[in-house]
Amino acid sequence: MAVTDSVRRTVADLRTGHPARLLGAVAAGWFLVLGMRFVIPAILPTISDEFGVSNAAAGLAVTVLWLTYAVMQFPTGALIDRVGERTLLVAGAALSGTGLLAYFVSPTFALFLLATAAFGLGTGLYGPTRGTVLSRTFDAREGTAFGAVMAAGSVGAAALPFLAAAVTIRYGWRVALAGAAPLFFVVAVALWLSISDRPTATDGRHLLTDLRSVIAGIRHRGLLLAVVGATLMLFAFQAVTAFLTTYLVTVKTLDQSTAGALLSVLFVGGAVSQSVTGRLADRYGSPSVLTAVALVSAVPLALLPRLEGEVALAAGAALVGIRMSAGPLSNAYIVDTLPDSVEGTGWGLLRTCFFAIGSLGSTVVGVLADRSLFDTAFYLLAALTLAAAVVYFLLPKRDG
Repeated sequence: MAVTDSVRRTVADLRTGHPARLLGAVAAGWFLVLGMRFVIPAILPTISDEFGVSNAAAGLAVTVLWLTYAVMQFPTGALIDRVGERTLLVAGAALSGTGLLAYFVSPTFALFLLATAAFGLGTGLYGPTRGTVLSRTFDAREGTAFGAVMAAGSVGAAALPFLAAAVTIRYGWRVALAGAAPLFFVVAVALWLSISDRPTATDGRHLLTDLRSVIAGIRHRGLLLAVVGATLMLFAFQAVTAFLTTYLVTVKTLDQSTAGALLSVLFVGGAVSQSVTGRLADRYGSPSVLTAVALVSAVPLALLPRLEGEVALAAGAALVGIRMSAGPLSNAYIVDTLPDSVEGTGWGLLRTCFFAIGSLGSTVVGVLADRSLFDTAFYLLAALTLAAAVVYFLLPKRDG
């Protein structure tokens, strides 16, 4: 009993008063979640060849990953207000690791889709919970905190696909995917030890009451515009990251290793830009920075079909990655604008909406690619990004 009490006191001490430790654990989890989510697009040509599927079917696989992620956002958001972030983040990391193991037993494309759905559901627990725990912990410096965590995700998205491509060549894509599972379990332990409990809803409040409050909050002009802008940016981002490697291989005739390296360059550009734009938003306001990010990142999408040579394509990929800066800034704006009493529920509901719509991006591009309209697809994504810039330009500044 004395040993048990000592362990409990030690864990309680670890969870109290250490925001840097919390930030590190959450960032490590996002490094894995985001990085492994982009491993599939990086090795998609190999997977498609093995199963003998079309671009549309390959795009559907990526849509399944993002759609299952989206489906979990609302229930997770509702649970945040009732269970708390610690339990959900730990469960998300553990379930993600378990989902990756399912790729070992996926001899058919149908089972591959099921394994992808399982992993998507696990990572879906992580996204909204990560947002509210950062907002709750860091308050006035949330832009910097969100930027740091999202930058860690960008580093993961740059490094893990590159490593997975190398592992795929030597050991196969199943090992490349399932090999990351133990890291998720380690992060689950770190999260459990670093996150404190939060007050949860114990007043008998019903979900319907929360939904009414959320709907009333959505009428806020700034919140509505931020959600529309985030949806447009996410649709284009999901589409371009899903098929950039395939586009470079089939249209630009690069080998898969080079194409995978250029996808990594995209995420390096995202990591660098996120490390800067969070501080800029804290100083100058999110609307101005979001508008600039959307405008700058639309240009390389429109130019990509005309770029030739590895150097030019690498520069274009890095500039495309700047669009990733919109993620943490939009997240911070939306979470801060939601009513405090239903922050988790509202955040989850909104994330379900814009991630579900965004998940269709890869399927749309896959269909266009099968019709020999790959270049047209990138022009479409550039136009949607410009539309997001207009929306962000209309976004009101937050108080304070």
